[in-house]
Amino acid sequence: MDINSDLGESYGAWRMGDDAAMLAIVTSANVACGFHAGDPAGMLETLRAAAERGVVVGAHVAYPDLVGFGRRNMDPTSRELVADVIYQIGALQGLAAAAGTRVAYVKPHGALYNTIAHDARQGDDVASALLAIDPALTLLALAGSPLIERARARGLAVVAEAFADRAYNDDGTLVSRRLPGAVLHDAEQVAERMLAWAQTGLLTSITGKQIRVQADSICVHGDSPGAVAMARRIRERLQAAGVPLAPFAH
Repeated sequence: MDINSDLGESYGAWRMGDDAAMLAIVTSANVACGFHAGDPAGMLETLRAAAERGVVVGAHVAYPDLVGFGRRNMDPTSRELVADVIYQIGALQGLAAAAGTRVAYVKPHGALYNTIAHDARQGDDVASALLAIDPALTLLALAGSPLIERARARGLAVVAEAFADRAYNDDGTLVSRRLPGAVLHDAEQVAERMLAWAQTGLLTSITGKQIRVQADSICVHGDSPGAVAMARRIRERLQAAGVPLAPFAH
């Protein structure tokens, strides 16, 4: 099982999350590429720290939305979106090379992530961007989304992920952050939830329904309050139960 987190999201004097602490816990790091968060110096620092820890690195691409932290819906043209994703991956690839590591996968962020899970046109645009810059990149996507089979049909490797700190709807989509209970905070409860899921493949939705979620990676959002405690407790519970931990991409 892989544990991933969104890192490199600080911007100038504005600090987001605790990258150093998270890199001691996770097996994969989704590093911001400057569109929703992240400045070049901070991104390079995170990449160097990931390389030192042996943590696999992915490009956390987003809509160009610094003010909204990439969580506002947008409708770019295909020409724009393909170029935007290529641009972000390329920027991170350059910084990663300087840090002694490389970009192994891509995880879209926020509104882009949720949109392409079901929007065929934008999903195809993101797939086209990966194929154009490096067909060997793995795409990390929402478990159960139509995007997974569409991207695989085009020859991309795709890995699905489950969210430790987010509530699910009955259909397997994430509960909107605008709704109460969408974001989970209790480290012990979250860890117990993820261990039960790893053992059974089942998660409890926000209505109490048991839903099946097939995935090979667990995400803990780096900007969530208590993110480090949650990630650490998840890792501890999985290891104690004998669940092997390893990055999904190499």
